[in-house]
Order: sequence, then structure tokens, then C-alpha cells
Amino acid sequence: MRRILVVDDEEKIRAIIRKYGEFEGYEITEAADGMEAVRLCRKQDFDVIILDVMMPELDGFSTCKEIRRTKRIPVIMLSARGEEYDKIHGFELGIDDYVVKPFSPKELMMRVKVVIERNSGRESYAGTEHEIFSAEGLCVDFTGRTVSVDGRRIELSPKEYELLFYLVRNRNIALEREKLITEVWGYDYYGDDRTLDTHIKLLRSSLGEYRKFLVTLRGVGYRFEA
Repeated sequence: MRRILVVDDEEKIRAIIRKYGEFEGYEITEAADGMEAVRLCRKQDFDVIILDVMMPELDGFSTCKEIRRTKRIPVIMLSARGEEYDKIHGFELGIDDYVVKPFSPKELMMRVKVVIERNSGRESYAGTEHEIFSAEGLCVDFTGRTVSVDGRRIELSPKEYELLFYLVRNRNIALEREKLITEVWGYDYYGDDRTLDTHIKLLRSSLGEYRKFLVTLRGVGYRFEA
């Protein structure tokens, strides 16, 4: 049985997520604050964490950062605020999805399913030829799952890696927004398509001068041009 940790200081929010989660067949564990969530993750493993941003003592961002020191558990972040800064900050920490309150419990469960399936189906490169792409000072190592800029390794979130790898593998091809979302986030992705723009913005920031390779095609999508 898949296990979900629900972290929110509002008991009503935890109760509604528990109700829908158990109906979908998940085992639900609750935490009323970030400190309790960190303690639980040190002792147990979970398939996904549903994590509120605004909490007393330890906010969601700090909780995520602390958990990620020892565990790579997928995180869906909940927030009453939908500001772009909060979304970008969350994705920089490596969260898998971002849901704005008030939310549909059914949609949240769909997102949980997508995140769990996505993370349980990671591509394995064992026994394959080492695959590397390089252009000027940018080096993308598909096999080692690393990216370097002018010899310095940069850290990306799991979704940023997947997006960059897909763009590079399909370089010099105009890729529509819908195509990118489908291929990187999955056919059953229920999120806001602005998530794609946020990840492109994060990638450009990480790539430095090599952001020039990520070309915006107005009204269409993006192209990796190198």
C-alpha cells in the first residue's frame, strides 16, 4: 500500500485529505507541523508528502529542505498563496508539484497518483553506453544525470533535469508547449501549464550564459538550439 504523509496545521485540511486518500487506497499519516514531519521522515519512509507552506515553527519550505537532507521523497506543496515567487522557490527546492488552496480533493489525489507513478518509473541507465552532449561550455551527461557549466556542476531539481534532457535530446526541433508538458509531466498531468514556464525560467537561471540555447517560440513553445 502506498503511504502518504499529510503535513498541515489545519486539522480540517488533514481530515479531508485523509478521507479522499483512504478512499483511493492510500495509507495516510498526519503531521500538524513541520517539526513533527521531519521527525516522522527520519523514522519512516513515504511515497509522497503533501506539505503546507504556511505553518508555525517550521514553514513548508524549511521542512522540505530539512527532509531532503536525508530522504528523496516526492513533495506536493500546498499554499493559500499562488505567487510566482513561492512556486519558483518550491521548484528550486525540488518539489514535484504545487497546489493552491482552495483545492479540489479529487484533483489532488490525481496529482498524487501522477507524482507516485512518475517517481516509481525512473529511467535506468545501467548497462547502457555513456551518453553525453556538450556545446561550448555546457555539458549534459545523460547517463550520469549531471549538468556542468564551464566545468562546474550545477544542481537541478528532478523535473528540471527531465525537462532539460528532453529538450537536448530533441534539439533544433520546435516543441509545442502541450508536447513538452505531455512528455515531461505525463499524459495525465492536471497542473497549470505555467509550471512549464517556471521551469524554463529556473533552467535559464542555472545555465548562465548558455541560457541562449533555450529559445522561446512565441505562441508555440520552446526549442533547444545549439
